[in-house]
Formats: sequence, structure tokens, C-alpha cells
Amino acid sequence: MAGIDLTTAQAKLTEYLTAETAVLAGQDITIDGTRFTRADLAAVQRGIEIWNGRVARLSRTGGIRVGEVIPR
Repeated sequence: MAGIDLTTAQAKLTEYLTAETAVLAGQDITIDGTRFTRADLAAVQRGIEIWNGRVARLSRTGGIRVGEVIPR
């Protein structure tokens, strides 16, 4: 994710969460030139999932991560 830092990802997540609230209230909202209406709720929620994932990945600190443990 070159060029996307935690601050940017958090701002986009906040923008999509705000959009979801507005769309659920029957309002229209525009994000990056794209207009969303109630019919676009699924697209807004996909944006929330994407940006939430990016925030989660960028928020991780270093440390040991264990992907799989195989007992011997």
C-alpha cells in the first residue's frame, strides 16, 4: 500500500462511516467525486470494509506473528 499511511486510511474510514450514516438517513453524499445514495449502501459498506482493513494493517506494531503452530 505504497503512499497510504495510517492517518490517510483513518480519514477515509471516517469518511465512509459518515457516508453510511448519511445514506441510511436517506441523504446523498459524495466521496472523491462519486455520489452515493441509499441504493449504493452496499458500495459504501464495501468501502468501510476496505478502509477498516487498511487501518488494521497499518495499526499493527512490530512483534512476533505466528501464522500456524504444528505440534510435534
